[in-house]
Amino acid sequence: MTLLQVDDLHVFYGNIHAIKGISFKVEEGEIVTLIGANGAGKSTTLNTICGLLHPRSGSVTFNGQDITHIQASKTASLGMVLCPEGRRIFQHMTVRENLEMGGFTRPSTEHAASMENVFEHFPRLKERENQIAGTLSGGEQQMLAMGRALMSKPRLIMLDEPSMGLAPILVEQIFEIIKELHASGSTILLVEQNARMALSTADRAYVLETGLITMEGSANDLLNDDNVRKAYLGN
Repeated sequence: MTLLQVDDLHVFYGNIHAIKGISFKVEEGEIVTLIGANGAGKSTTLNTICGLLHPRSGSVTFNGQDITHIQASKTASLGMVLCPEGRRIFQHMTVRENLEMGGFTRPSTEHAASMENVFEHFPRLKERENQIAGTLSGGEQQMLAMGRALMSKPRLIMLDEPSMGLAPILVEQIFEIIKELHASGSTILLVEQNARMALSTADRAYVLETGLITMEGSANDLLNDDNVRKAYLGN
């Protein structure tokens, strides 16, 4: 079934037309990626879907419900969660406290089981459970941001640039975790500047250029498309 449907979305920053009528969908159980250069509108799209920004026109439907003008504070309780660019963890709180914050929409009786699930995916967080989050490495902070997102038991996880600023070996580790999350049943909408890793991981992909979707298809087809390779893969 279609879990997320975006139709003819137009988003402005003042007079700047940032998103110019894009339409796409995410089926339940898929990994779908949006790729594109800096400034293409990828993060703006995610922020609009989850209510941090509001479109001038167009619609966003999640699980059959129109959420176009929903407040951002309501989206997690619907089963949608954004893991934002730059991680945005609570720097002065412990790893455990950050995870507990991620479960605020769920009954407290579920927190222990949810946290154990997070620790299964991210054993490093278990080792750092009582450590202040701001003292974690960049890769560990990304794991914490993703673990915090899982605490709400989302039907859709939106990941915004999860590999940003990480060493290549950590990038590979983060993408292995994304594959594990998908294998365990998570539906994922992935925004990622590392197009090769994104296309190697996703089921389907959309190419976003200056607020427009210019290409779409299976991730494997786009990975082998000459235009995509020249523009985003460096060959």
